[in-house]
Amino acid sequence: MERHADGLDPRNARLFLFQLLRGLAYCHQRRVLHRDVKPQNLLISEIGELKLADFGLARAKSVPSHTYSHEVVTLWYRPPDVLLGSTEYSTSLDMWGVGCIFVEMITGMAIFPGFRDTYDQLDKIFRVLGTPTEEEWPGVSRLPGYKPSRLGRYRARRLGLCWPRLHDVHHGEAMAAALLQLDPRKRLGAEEAMTHPYFEGLPAKLRELPDDCSIFTVEGIHLYPEQYSTMKK
Repeated sequence: MERHADGLDPRNARLFLFQLLRGLAYCHQRRVLHRDVKPQNLLISEIGELKLADFGLARAKSVPSHTYSHEVVTLWYRPPDVLLGSTEYSTSLDMWGVGCIFVEMITGMAIFPGFRDTYDQLDKIFRVLGTPTEEEWPGVSRLPGYKPSRLGRYRARRLGLCWPRLHDVHHGEAMAAALLQLDPRKRLGAEEAMTHPYFEGLPAKLRELPDDCSIFTVEGIHLYPEQYSTMKK
């Protein structure tokens, strides 16, 4: 992504996202949370195989859990429930990071680049998705970090208006919206996301592969040449 400041070819982004979801679905089915899903923890081979790496923060426990620290996930990819101090989270924790990475692949930029603290990060998120209310997210006002005096009041915006390149991708805005849900209970899961209409057009055989088999063994699956753009400083 550093070499392609305007975003990746949407066809390649789709293949990378599918592989990321496939890896997380494998983990989540085995009750393992990665807890640090971010671009720096994704390894890409020369042919485009994606590997989920760095399980230093991962936990193998029954999920959902009531015991995890909320100090997990690099700030830019940390979900709002964790930013607000929730310690009762499940696989939805990883899925927020997936949504951030997906839009970043399409646009070429980190979508919620907070700088100062968790409230700056929350402000970046709420400016796009709106400040949550009890009606929209039951229980949000009881989270330790929910302090109205420190949270701006914003209306939700269409993701395609914030990031117009999502309109260039078939079902791209819908996929992003399904992953970037403020309420973790509404966030799309990894296995469910693999059947989203966004992946229409990919061979059905991809969903039938053994867990240890690369998607690039399927006929017709390959990376597309990227158009090089100005490198980010």
